[in-house]
Amino acid sequence: MIAIMKRVRPSPYLAWIGMLSILVVGGIVGGVIVFARGLIVTNMNDLVPWGLWITIDLSSIAMSAGAFLLCAAVYLLGLKRFQPVARTATFIGLIGYSMAVLTLLLDIGRPDRFWHALVFWNPHSVLWEVTMCVTLYLTVLLLECLPILGHASWFEKRWPGIASRLQSVHRFAPYLAVVGLGLSMLHQSSLGATYGILKARPIWYRPDLSVLFMVSAMAGGPALTVLVSMLAGRLSKRIQVEDHLLERISYFVGWVLVGYLYFRFWDAFSMTYTYEPGRTEGLAILTRGLLSFNFWVGEIALGMVIPIFLLLNSRTRQQPILRMLALALVVGGVVAYRWDVNLSGQLVLLSYLPQELATRYTTYFPSLIEFMAGIGVVAYGALAVTLGIRYLNVVHHPTAEEAVHVVGALPAAAD
Repeated sequence: MIAIMKRVRPSPYLAWIGMLSILVVGGIVGGVIVFARGLIVTNMNDLVPWGLWITIDLSSIAMSAGAFLLCAAVYLLGLKRFQPVARTATFIGLIGYSMAVLTLLLDIGRPDRFWHALVFWNPHSVLWEVTMCVTLYLTVLLLECLPILGHASWFEKRWPGIASRLQSVHRFAPYLAVVGLGLSMLHQSSLGATYGILKARPIWYRPDLSVLFMVSAMAGGPALTVLVSMLAGRLSKRIQVEDHLLERISYFVGWVLVGYLYFRFWDAFSMTYTYEPGRTEGLAILTRGLLSFNFWVGEIALGMVIPIFLLLNSRTRQQPILRMLALALVVGGVVAYRWDVNLSGQLVLLSYLPQELATRYTTYFPSLIEFMAGIGVVAYGALAVTLGIRYLNVVHHPTAEEAVHVVGALPAAAD
């Protein structure tokens, strides 16, 4: 044991892995407590049934949107130069969707019945459609990531036969990209539709939530992919990244943010035209009340306005530090948006008792167990991405000579 400890030298990488591992263990402990005692250990209730875990679920799915966008760009639009970045996005997408599954297992209260939706179909329910899209798209992402495992050098040396078969899955990549594009677009938009059809929560009951959820994911997913790629390239000398590819994707994110800001502004402003019980009070909480700082600072200023200026200006976009800052702000802004949408509809209640039409308010703050389990899921995602970068080479932009040895890489092709 002493000899092993002497060979393992302390390093920032090991400290990072150790910290994430501790958080994951804490999350496992929190999850076991939830499974053993039920949702009574949380601060969720009949009035606020969707809390921190659902926000993590919505955010992790939004951060997975880079997979379907970049795969569509590579295999449907023929932009082959972005193929290495699409590989990174696909792996992040797989991890993001697995994080969503973990939070849902915690949140549904009866995780032993997770399979019911797959067997007992209810096509009239939007949540059923969401469940099917999550299951099917997670399967597609798993298939798309199999060649990544097959091309890992350590896997090829130990199991060359299995590695060869896993690598052969890559020839189905164009077909998987088409299926994944459809499933992911359905899922991203139907998350907004899940809120948008709930008439009992007036601030949610509007059709544009599907559009906002889709556009916010189109900004957050590629932003996280580029941010992770840039961080990996700067923290490890053995990882090669083509900065001009990441710079072009960042430029795309900047223009998506313009559309996102436009839709978000009119979505909120249109609700001021008239008074509607529940909706007007919910908007007040969002813009002047409990969630106002998160809305104006987290969503609008830091999450959209500042990144737009940084990413659409060529001088600031070409400076790596400023670009990473802008991308990190975009990711944080999308998370803030999902939190605001989730809570704004639950903190305002309407009583429909005879002669008592009144607006009431409630509050919510996650319990310690919710924080433990939620942080554990986030730490799992960060740990999985870190190990993927280290051992599966998911962030690497190969030269022309290396291309044949890298998952999904093809010789350079003109767009």
